[in-house]
This record gives sequence, C-alpha cells and structure tokens, in this order.
Amino acid sequence: MNKISVFLDDFREAPAGYVLAETIDECIDLLKDFRIEHLSLDHDLLSKTRNGLMLVQIMIKEKLFANRITIHSANSVGGKAMYNSLKQAQRDFTMPDDITVSLRPLPIHYIPPRALQHYLRVR
Repeated sequence: MNKISVFLDDFREAPAGYVLAETIDECIDLLKDFRIEHLSLDHDLLSKTRNGLMLVQIMIKEKLFANRITIHSANSVGGKAMYNSLKQAQRDFTMPDDITVSLRPLPIHYIPPRALQHYLRVR
C-alpha cells in the first residue's frame, strides 16, 4: 500500500508533496486506500454539515488514522474540538498513542513560509 500525505481543505492550496482533499468523502476514500504519513485537517468546509469534526468522528469510529495528524483550521472552536476528540480517542485506547496529534492553525489567506516547516518534516 502506497504512503502519502493528505491536506483536507476547500480553500487553501496543499503544500508541495501533499494530496489535496476538498471534502470529507475524498479524505475518507484516501484514508481507506492509502497509508497516510501525515494528515492535515481543516474544520470549515463548503458543506456546513459535513465538516472536519464529522470527519474526525468517522475516523475514530472506523479506526482510520494517519501516522501524524495536524489540525490546521483557523476556526479556533472547531479546531480545538477536533484536536480534543482525537486526544480523547487516544486516552480511550481507540487510537494508538504513538500517533502525533498537533493543533497548528493556519491563516486563511496567507501561509507564512515558516509555518510550512511543519509540513516539510514529513518527507
């Protein structure tokens, strides 16, 4: 099974070397079909009801994880809810505790080059 890194976002461009998923359905398909090295998630997507938190809930229920997960949403409430859900899954032994989970909000309109260093470590 091939190893890839995935960037879920309907507005920002994916960093170099990442596969862009614009919907949670695209992201779920990638999680099922590939080994994901790094998964970077946004909360607010075009669909108001199918957002990043719903994806995280599906990931936990179906045990679809990546080696490293970053929440990059600029929505502080939604991003924290996603982060807390993943950390709770680790405390509940639903998700392996060796998966690194990070909360690193990215600005919507401009991503400073320094912020992308987090994504360059994946390779």
